[in-house]
Amino acid sequence: MKKLIWLAFASLPFFGNVFAHSLDTRATKTLEEVVITSSRIDLPLSKNDRSIVVISKEMIQETAAPTVVDLLQQVAGVDVRRRGISGMQADLFIRGGSFDQTLLLIDGIKLDDAQTGHHTLNFALPVEVIERIEIIKGPAARVFGLNAFTGAVNIVTQSGASAKSSLGMQTGSYGQLGAELTLAGNTKENQFLAHLSTQNAEGYRYNTDFKTTNALIKADLKANSNFPITLFASFSDRKFGANGFYASPSYVNQYEETQAGLLSIASKINLNQWVVKPRVYWRRGQDEYIFVRNNPAIYRNLHLTHKVGTAIDASYYRANSTTGIGVDLARVSISSNNLGDRSRFVTTVFAEHQMRLANEKLTLTPGIAATHYTDFGVQFFPGIDFGYALNQNLRLFGNVGYTYRIPTFTDLYYSDPTTLGNENLEVEEALTEEVGLRYFNGGFEWSVALFNRDAKNLIDYIRTAENEQFQATNIREVTTQGIELTGSRTFRIAGQAQRFQLGYSYLNDTIDDLDRALSRYSINTIRHHFTANYTAKIVKNITASVMYKWAQRPAQEAYQVVDASVQWQLHDLRFSFYANNLFNEVYTESSLVPMPLGNGLFRVQVVF
Repeated sequence: MKKLIWLAFASLPFFGNVFAHSLDTRATKTLEEVVITSSRIDLPLSKNDRSIVVISKEMIQETAAPTVVDLLQQVAGVDVRRRGISGMQADLFIRGGSFDQTLLLIDGIKLDDAQTGHHTLNFALPVEVIERIEIIKGPAARVFGLNAFTGAVNIVTQSGASAKSSLGMQTGSYGQLGAELTLAGNTKENQFLAHLSTQNAEGYRYNTDFKTTNALIKADLKANSNFPITLFASFSDRKFGANGFYASPSYVNQYEETQAGLLSIASKINLNQWVVKPRVYWRRGQDEYIFVRNNPAIYRNLHLTHKVGTAIDASYYRANSTTGIGVDLARVSISSNNLGDRSRFVTTVFAEHQMRLANEKLTLTPGIAATHYTDFGVQFFPGIDFGYALNQNLRLFGNVGYTYRIPTFTDLYYSDPTTLGNENLEVEEALTEEVGLRYFNGGFEWSVALFNRDAKNLIDYIRTAENEQFQATNIREVTTQGIELTGSRTFRIAGQAQRFQLGYSYLNDTIDDLDRALSRYSINTIRHHFTANYTAKIVKNITASVMYKWAQRPAQEAYQVVDASVQWQLHDLRFSFYANNLFNEVYTESSLVPMPLGNGLFRVQVVF
């Protein structure tokens, strides 16, 4: 393992020298051009003082990854625990946090789930409509509020002007069949984007069949005016066999259906030095779980959640400073045959002020957020980001901040034969510090970050003996420390664009002395996580990618997975093949559910 760590570090200067003669920054769109829009103060990635990874539209297209879950799997420090193929059910973790401690956003709209963060990725959009994915690592509660305890993922959608219309079909292993239609267009003032897709499969083992449907509509009205309006609606429906997903592996007849819907109206108003972003939104989730697929009478859960909210963010730009303020009001509710009918009202106020000093080499951004919950009172989480440009290409950055998470309704009230909630749970809290270096120079980029998180009252499901129920419990204080390293290099060989990326993360926490058989979630984080990706344009119209992942969890043997893809563009036709687990690695990511052996997905699209 030590050799692997040293190899990762040694690769950074290697990136800077090898292929230098063939470097061409036109090979890809550099991340320096990407403006991070998920916060109140929009900043280029190169000037941001947080650990942020951006997956651009070009990267999405080049890897031919079929889902957002497959894309996130390629980022070190992001732990996506899948159960099966096509991201049918997966949980999202960042820097050793739980799935309840990671927030998903779509175009800046927060999609936290009052029932459980277990359903976060149900809202992930089809890759065909995504402009980029912004992954914010570290405490983000000061920026986003609830659930951004260890990080956040913001999916930015394409506009009708940037997207392309296409019609596609796909087929693959385990009887996978799918079809998709994307329509995009624009006029002088208006833009629209619509998407409809469906996919089904027989499953890679008993009772893992699935069927999904996705629909999306986005309209940008008066897009070029000072008062544009964006209408957005998305819906996802999933039906799948859940063999061993949520209980003992011997329970093979579980079944689940989920729905995820979002409706929003937003604008971005430019008023001289002010930029104002108002929005209203409605998020709806539905989850039906059946313990024995053909006999719901034995055990069945049905949960329906709503979040109705409005938010206004505003930024005031001066020559050497920017002030960001915001308010977010939301009512969240659940109607459940298990959890009952519950609701809470959430009011959050945000404020931050960025100062650019010493000829803009030094930036300081103190800020605070305050949230009032009708059931948990007021929570405050201050913090500060800082950065210093050591030279034109190298930036020192860091941040310190408090973060928190209130219990979900599942944590508080859930009950079944193996699991029990706890109405007396306290709020999770943590103080996190991070410091790092980021380097940008054309097609060569790297970053390294060290972080520490001192948390208390973390919620886990604990039992005192193996024959007892797991009960939601605030466990003792936990300290988590880690290091993350990323690097990328774009260059050309024989005139054809190439990209090489790598990432490594190491996590160490003080929870390892807990009995693994008596704790359900907290101790199974990835200790070592190494990723590498090489994308090459073989000839003008053919692109190939190889993705490598090596991971080790405290409770499991290390495993390594190799994926690969190839694409061929022939005029308006695009052929792609995505291969997963090429070397048939035997491993699990969650709940002892075995991942599928080598499998593939073939896709053909016509672009018009």
